[in-house]
This record gives sequence, C-alpha cells and structure tokens, in this order.
Amino acid sequence: MKSHKKQTILDSLMRYATSLGYGQIHTKIDKKTGLQAFVAIHSTTRGPAIGGCRCVPYHSAANALEDALRLGYMMSYKAAISNLPHGGAKAVLMKPAEIKDRKAYFESYGDFVNELGGRYITAVDSGTDAPDMDVVATRTSFVTCTSSGLDNDPSLVTAIGVKRGIEAAVKFKLNRASVEGIRVAIQGAGHVGYYLAKEMHALGAKIMMTDINPQLLKRCVEEFDAEICRPDEIYQVKADVFAPCALGAVLNLSTIGALQVSIVAGSANNQLAHYRYSSLLQERGILYAPDFLINAGGLIHVAAMYAHKTTEESHAQISNIYETAYDVFERAAKENVDPNAIAIRIARERITEPRP
Repeated sequence: MKSHKKQTILDSLMRYATSLGYGQIHTKIDKKTGLQAFVAIHSTTRGPAIGGCRCVPYHSAANALEDALRLGYMMSYKAAISNLPHGGAKAVLMKPAEIKDRKAYFESYGDFVNELGGRYITAVDSGTDAPDMDVVATRTSFVTCTSSGLDNDPSLVTAIGVKRGIEAAVKFKLNRASVEGIRVAIQGAGHVGYYLAKEMHALGAKIMMTDINPQLLKRCVEEFDAEICRPDEIYQVKADVFAPCALGAVLNLSTIGALQVSIVAGSANNQLAHYRYSSLLQERGILYAPDFLINAGGLIHVAAMYAHKTTEESHAQISNIYETAYDVFERAAKENVDPNAIAIRIARERITEPRP
C-alpha cells in the first residue's frame, strides 16, 4: 500500500509537469554536503532557461518538486511576455536542518548547474543571496546576481515594473495620465510592497496597507503616511487599485466578490486561485493586470545582468512593461475577453516559436 501511494504521488507530479508543457526535470543528491536539488526547466525554445534558486525547508521531495514545476512554468511565461531571449526554469534546494559548510554546499550546486551545459542560468531567490551566487560562479559561468553585477536586490526593480503596470491600468481604465491622488490598497509591506508604496507615494498616490508584521506597517506609516487595516479587511477597502504583494492565490470566489476597486495590479505570483477567475474580475468590471506580466521586472533585470547590460538598459526594458500592459488591455477590450487570457495567449505563442 505504501509503495502504491508513492507511485501515485509520482504519477500525479508527472501528469502535472506534462500538463504544464515541461521539457526537463533534473535532480542531484550530494550526501557529502547535504545538497538535495531539483532544477525544473520548462522551455529552452527561446533560449537558455533562466530562473532563481530557492533554498528553503520542504516537508517532502514531492512538495519541493511541485514548487519547482509551478515556479519554472511561470518563469517561462514571464520571459515570453517580456520578449526575453530565454525560457523559464526554477531551482529548488531542499534546505537541511543545518548546512554545515555553506561554501561547499553551493559549490556542489554550482557543479550541478554546470553539468546542465548552459540549458539553465541560475539566480537568487528565497533563501539565497549574492554571496551564494559568487560561490556558484566559481564552478560555472551560467549564473547571474553575483556581487559584481548590477543591483542584486530584485525587489526594487520588480516594484518599478508593477508601478508601470499600475500606471498603464490607470490610464486605460480611469483615463488618467498620472496616479496622483488615486488610492492604492497594498497587501503586504515586505520588500516589494514597501518599494511599491514608496514609488506610488512619490507620485502622489494615497496608500492603504496591511501586513501581519506591525513593524513593517509602522515604517510605511512613518515614511508614506499610509493608512493601515487588518489583513482580513484589505479586500473590502474602497480604493482605485488593489495591489496583492504578498501571498499567491488570494483572488478567490470570496475575495473577488468583496473587492471595491476598479483595478487589480500587484507583484505577488499566481494571484488567481484559478486562472479562470480573471473572467470573474472582468464580469465585475475590474481590470486585472496579469501578474506574470507586470511583476517581470526582477526577471528582466537578472537577464540584463547576465547579458552584461547597463542599469539604464535594464530600467528601459522594465519601463516598457507600461506599453506591453496597455497593448494587452486594448487587445482584451477589442476581443471582449479578460486581459489575463490575452497575456497567456501571447506567452504561449512565443514559447512555442523560437525567438528570431
């Protein structure tokens, strides 16, 4: 019975990978360092796959692999909608209770990346940082986000991209040339949420925020004169824009029905509990800015780092999120479908065709 259960879990994961259109799944186990790693490469049609390396504890290998599959798939969509010369991938390291020798641990991971022969370019993610990528770089050239690159914190550039997406949505939905005076309800006051609040406040927007960490909220009140509310109240706030910048899957049947906004545009990945829920937002007259489109600033930035582009070139590409989002909104209105459906269609078309 136990063996059958394990087989069922494996079968389920393989069906999941197949349904997402996966190309490759790689694993490495290094008993000496404690490394247990997955690299899920969704697609290399447009070029080498690029994506972060996540190093966090997992309850099981199945949970870790599922996370890698889910995240790598979304990286492909981000790269494609941003017209980058890359496919998407994600590395997941099952963090042990103790990493006895972090340098040796990431040297082993660097060897793993190098063994993939350039099909995957690694970068920072949850639980990893620039010093870790510096170690990886001693074993492979297929790495970005090292200390010698551009700004290594993707939070700010992600927030800048989300800001541009909000500006496009405000122009399209509210016919306003600026965000001055609009009310933005931001869910999450962490790295990206904080920087988004900073960017929007600088442009004259009024900020409402929530977070489970009162210290993070206090900082936003002091710096941006933000109003605050309880986490469960953020969905009922009357505002122009709701910006999910924390957990995924927050847009479900209950929360969508409670929203009192004109626009949903935030940085969180996989905001929709089901991808079809974007049509429910449209039925309610709420413009949804596809998350994988407007939160792609971090990916655009690390791709620019890998290509040895300048900060100015990186920021110019991120700023172009405005034009991409506005085009998606226009096409969606013309075809009378929701913007997420259009963005997914564009991404899928680009994923299946090699980049010129």
